[in-house]
Amino acid sequence: MEQLKDKIRSQGIVLSDRVLKVDAFLNHQIDPVLMQAIGQEFARLFRDAGVTKIVTIEASGIAPAVMAGLELGVPVIFARKHQSLTLQDNLLTATVYSFTKQVESTIAVSTQHLSSNDRVLIIDDFLANGKAAKGLISIINQAGASIAGLGIVIEKAFQAGRQELEEAGYRVESLARVASLADGQVQFID
Repeated sequence: MEQLKDKIRSQGIVLSDRVLKVDAFLNHQIDPVLMQAIGQEFARLFRDAGVTKIVTIEASGIAPAVMAGLELGVPVIFARKHQSLTLQDNLLTATVYSFTKQVESTIAVSTQHLSSNDRVLIIDDFLANGKAAKGLISIINQAGASIAGLGIVIEKAFQAGRQELEEAGYRVESLARVASLADGQVQFID
């Protein structure tokens, strides 16, 4: 997706050979025009996959997931990272480690929002080692739902996440595949 790659080139900041900061448009400040285009692209890719729900993790995956949900006409569920008074019982949970935050979180979704009748599209902002995706897959499997695929905004293709997910039989569609962040430069695949 050239519009996304252009935004990464112009506003992304390479912090190290493994960390790309995109908070100017994706995960702190959000570019709604870009998010709309991202939602349209995910909808184009998964329109015929029978998606009934979209699942993401708070907070960075919410904007692209909502835009895809709008385009596909399906509800969006976000797995919460923090306990709340309104989300305590009948939970589907998984543990996820965040490399950029250096913390392990328990993510949760209420059982009332996912069922075995659902066909779920997972959307997330980044794919690196696949920990977040695997956590969401675990929650969806606990619900007995099926997985239509994973829509990733930015993939760090130099890490093993995609390979592990594809080897497990999952469809992965990434809108921007980063081959390298070496020498402070973003190099894309495709």
